[in-house]
Amino acid sequence: MSASADEALAKIKGQVLSKGPGGEEPSPASVADLTDEEVAQVKEMGATAAIVMHYGGNDWANAQIAGLKSEFERLGVEVIATTDANFKPDKQVSDLETVMTRDPDVIVSIPTDPVATASAYKEAAEAGAKLVFMDNVPQGLTAGKDYVSVVSADNFGNGVVSAHLMAKALGGKGKIGMIFHEADFFVTQQRYQGFKDTIEAEYPDIEIVEEKGIAGPDFAGDAQGAANAMLSKYADLSGIWAVWDVPAEGVMAAARAAGRTDLKIATEDLGKNVAIALAKNQLIVGLGAQVPFDQGVTEARLAAQALLGKTPPPYVALSAVPVEHDNVLEAWEQVYHEDAPEDVKDSFKK
Repeated sequence: MSASADEALAKIKGQVLSKGPGGEEPSPASVADLTDEEVAQVKEMGATAAIVMHYGGNDWANAQIAGLKSEFERLGVEVIATTDANFKPDKQVSDLETVMTRDPDVIVSIPTDPVATASAYKEAAEAGAKLVFMDNVPQGLTAGKDYVSVVSADNFGNGVVSAHLMAKALGGKGKIGMIFHEADFFVTQQRYQGFKDTIEAEYPDIEIVEEKGIAGPDFAGDAQGAANAMLSKYADLSGIWAVWDVPAEGVMAAARAAGRTDLKIATEDLGKNVAIALAKNQLIVGLGAQVPFDQGVTEARLAAQALLGKTPPPYVALSAVPVEHDNVLEAWEQVYHEDAPEDVKDSFKK
């Protein structure tokens, strides 16, 4: 008999369950810590950095950029460029080429596509830039040689957390659907696998009756369409899992349109709209949150270690934060290092 969802969550608290893109064992964020002497040495370098994003228009990206800029400022590293490829690999290649004309010492980036952008990153590394990646690594690049390290949330762990929260909301039984990211993207695949493996292994009375992949770019609209189809096909569907908060918004729209205010929705990432739903105790029952601000801080520190000639571990991951109605305001502060927005606070009901 499996442990209860609450017991399972307590057991994995603070752990990292993911492995890296190449199967690497995870290292904790503490490996990136710097001594006061090391901070002083980095400040003396007058180094520069560029932040090359896959997409800069969401809470996750904004928090990661904020964490990077905050820590680079502490380290005396000047951020000379912040770019947004808007999910387009060719735009990101162009961004990298433009950034390299300014000869940055460091580039922190999340590749839009591990194949299409690989040559541009390889050229940047060969030109001497220290590369630190978020989440994804370009194909053919080697840790310690072509890049410093890759930092991510524990995405497999986020999937596990959301599975336990879904099971808790369902009382351990029911029929559910899954809406996943069908692109070849390492971290979103980990979330899917973490959720599915946990439900199948630990909750035999929960049946996954349908799975649907979405490709975007209208992730909310695509998820709404997928959820509409599931709700029409299964009148007794109890819940739907969505791979991150924007698709979950589409599932919420579908549930409301179908009059299914009883539907249980679990997801990952603490975006504002799902935070409002959690605060209201409506539809969203829980999620596994990343800590993107802290990920940004960690990436900046790893870059600093590389500037000092150190060789950090190839894969660093930060553990998932379980978020439910009761702790949504505290979780927002932990995730973003700032107070929850007023509309989230106003939505909260004890």
